[in-house]
Amino acid sequence: MASDLQKRKGAIVFSAMDANDDGYLERSDFEALTDRWVAIRGDSGEARLRDLMMGWWETLLAASDQDRDRKVTLDELLTVMDNLGTMLDLVVATAESMFEAVDEDGDGEISAEEYSWMIRAWTNAETPTDAAFARLDLNGDGHISKGEFARHWVEFWAGDDADAPGSHVFGEV
Repeated sequence: MASDLQKRKGAIVFSAMDANDDGYLERSDFEALTDRWVAIRGDSGEARLRDLMMGWWETLLAASDQDRDRKVTLDELLTVMDNLGTMLDLVVATAESMFEAVDEDGDGEISAEEYSWMIRAWTNAETPTDAAFARLDLNGDGHISKGEFARHWVEFWAGDDADAPGSHVFGEV
């Protein structure tokens, strides 16, 4: 069973992704998230971003949609989160895809600006990101490397440590 922390993390991401607030994640929710992201950062890499986000949707759907209705409920998401510790290869693969989506300029690092675009797209709101970015930038070089991002992504989705930097990859929990 998912821990209280995992439930809070899952609920934060679920509510941000559920664009129409109907209690389900569907392809249209990921399309809306992608549309928000494109609107924030402009046309740069739009096709690549859409491919990556729809790939993430298909991965989530395949792992979570227990009743095969092409929708994911929060309970289905939490069930998968509870088991992700045994599927770290899937979590890392998803992290690598998301890293590519966030790394708009393709320089192999996520800047503070790129990170803020991701958070604004997810939350659909102006959200301060300086403190969260500083927490995630483990070596303090002003960028999040692919390795740092993958570590944080695993901590968020499969971890149960509220103090781990990755627990806050989508903001405060």
